[in-house]
Amino acid sequence: MKQNKIRFIALIAILLTFGFSVTSLTSYYAAHESLSKQISETALPLTSNNIYSEIQRDLLQPIFISSLMAQDTFMRDWTLSGEKDSSQMIRYLKEIQSRYNTVTTFFVSEETKKYYHPDGVLKTLSHIDPLDDWYYNFRDSGKEYEINLDFDTAHPSDLTVFINYRVHDYAGRFIGATGVGLSVEKIQQRIVTYQKRYGRRVSFIDRDGTIMLSNTDSYRGSSIRKTPGIDKLATQILASPSGTFSFHRDGKTVHLNSRLVEEFQWYLLVEQEEESVEGKISDNLTSNLLISIIISIVVIILANITINRYQSKLENMATTDKLTGVANRHVFDAIFDQITKTAKRQGRPVSFAMLDVDHFKKINDQYGHNAGDLVLKTITSVINERLRDSDTICRWGGEEFLILLPECDITRATRICEEIRRAIEKRVIIYAEHEISVTASIGITEMQQGEAALPLIKRVDDALYEAKKTGRNKVSISYPSP
Repeated sequence: MKQNKIRFIALIAILLTFGFSVTSLTSYYAAHESLSKQISETALPLTSNNIYSEIQRDLLQPIFISSLMAQDTFMRDWTLSGEKDSSQMIRYLKEIQSRYNTVTTFFVSEETKKYYHPDGVLKTLSHIDPLDDWYYNFRDSGKEYEINLDFDTAHPSDLTVFINYRVHDYAGRFIGATGVGLSVEKIQQRIVTYQKRYGRRVSFIDRDGTIMLSNTDSYRGSSIRKTPGIDKLATQILASPSGTFSFHRDGKTVHLNSRLVEEFQWYLLVEQEEESVEGKISDNLTSNLLISIIISIVVIILANITINRYQSKLENMATTDKLTGVANRHVFDAIFDQITKTAKRQGRPVSFAMLDVDHFKKINDQYGHNAGDLVLKTITSVINERLRDSDTICRWGGEEFLILLPECDITRATRICEEIRRAIEKRVIIYAEHEISVTASIGITEMQQGEAALPLIKRVDDALYEAKKTGRNKVSISYPSP
């Protein structure tokens, strides 16, 4: 037996060594790993940095413009003086729009709620108009500025990225909101430019995962939480200011780099599929796979022989409580089915008992868990000494034991449990220099014909509860309902 074991281990070692040696010589896995690492750790972060730099140059300028407008003394003085000449504000907004080449500029007065635009005073905002919610939400948010995607008030069909900035008087009191708008189409063109330049998919998502801008129109407005492949990574992406990830989409490996653009509070996502470089090492892959399959088959056959040899031992370990050596709770269902089928066929009674060690926690607290383990093993021994070969004891949990008594009515079960209770009460357990005495409470019931396990366990558990409630160290019986 020992010689066979040595031969088996040696053979497995030789096969695995041979397999890994051949695989490493082909270098496919090393090359594949190097390719993935180069994309995820070098190429994508570098692209993300380049795009981020361009965003700062191309897209963050409007934030600076909005900030200048909000701090402009003309805007504040004109507002505080009562907005007497609308043409002055209109001319100011028109000059800003022309100088910085923005799609639109605007100012909303907190006092009059008028919406000033290069084309004139477009409207007076109202709480009841849903199109004006953006202003009230921004005003109440307390944010210094925000970026939101909305339709232009002057051109309702044009989707625009607005940079809204708070305007305060010289005492810090909120007096309105100003800002500029950027055409989504122009930003979209920039994203398409990024894709062509770097050969990668570029997207912007908000803090909730909604895809705000993407070079793939079908993705815009959807959520990465519902996008195949990336959906499983959504929580990780949104929980970190930056990260590198890999996922599978349409049978291809995709590498992704995420980066939070603080000024926009959007995430920049840059994706790249593993390129056809993989094809250059596919020949080696074929040979590796063939060798791996052969080795795997041999290993499986040998492992199967070993598993069969030790299966009975493993099954015993899986169904036996390690500490006490009795059946554990996992095997109860199988034992219960067997006993109930036999009882039904023979028409004989079956009783169940639930035993609980009284004040077991105090034993652990006073003497330590090793003492508690000794108590449980001793009680198990006491129980087994008074049971028949056909009886079964299961460790139900902690200090609880379930005893199955086939071909045993409630009267006989009560007598057996009383003997067990008295034996436990009389037993003195020696631990170190201590003498430990314990007692046990027991609940008993008899199974009704065709009764399921759940109501039966509940009834015997209720009987145990009654024994503990009425003083412990006693046997309590729960009779089936008529």
